Amino acid sequence: MVPDSAGLIEQLGIRTPLIGFYDAPDTFGFEPLTAPEQGKHVCVFAFYANWMKGETLLITKDNYGCGGAGTSLCSLETRSRQDYITFLADTEGLKASHEIMGRWIDGRRTYHPQHPNILIGPLHKGKEAFLRSVTFLVNPDQLSSLIIGAHYHHAPGEPPPVIAPFGSGCMELITPFDDLSRPQAIIGATDIAMRQYLPPDMLAFTVTLPMFEQLCSLDERSFLYKPFLKNLRSARAKQKK
Repeated sequence: MVPDSAGLIEQLGIRTPLIGFYDAPDTFGFEPLTAPEQGKHVCVFAFYANWMKGETLLITKDNYGCGGAGTSLCSLETRSRQDYITFLADTEGLKASHEIMGRWIDGRRTYHPQHPNILIGPLHKGKEAFLRSVTFLVNPDQLSSLIIGAHYHHAPGEPPPVIAPFGSGCMELITPFDDLSRPQAIIGATDIAMRQYLPPDMLAFTVTLPMFEQLCSLDERSFLYKPFLKNLRSARAKQKK
């Protein structure tokens, strides 16, 4: 059962639907569905408007839209190692040298689906067994609060509760997590190639299910109900006038 996020959402004033990353044996119960046009290059985040309408994006090993998504989310070899290095380091200028980019490519993690269907979209009741991560699409104030929430139960010496890894937008939905059973979060939507599909003041905060549970459990003792957040909301309200 997915934790009740209503209190968290209300306190932070989040208006966008939470986005789930599912690995499922079939698509029943995820309707309405949308998918990349077969053979056409398209970014996962180009479907942001579809998510806002309640539609779920279907990605398979036969139809993944973007070569990066095929590699990151389906563990497919969509181009050679050298082609990746040349494109990312030279064409896009994302690393200082071929050697550094090559080391990143060799060390990156890709997602190995357990089932034929990757589904990305609003949360679906009854599909919790296939849910792998949850993404909040938020503004900077909301992101700040979620980062604090992720640190709420964190003790010194434990694995970092929040990471901000280099990678594509679709990678940041799942692949940097080395253990989905650990409470951890990713600051995502930092890939400038995909940001054109989102509002300019929006970032992503993707969490494992244990972290989602922790965030949803924040109660009146936490900062959600204390002066710092109330003062921030008051200041923003005045700035709008």
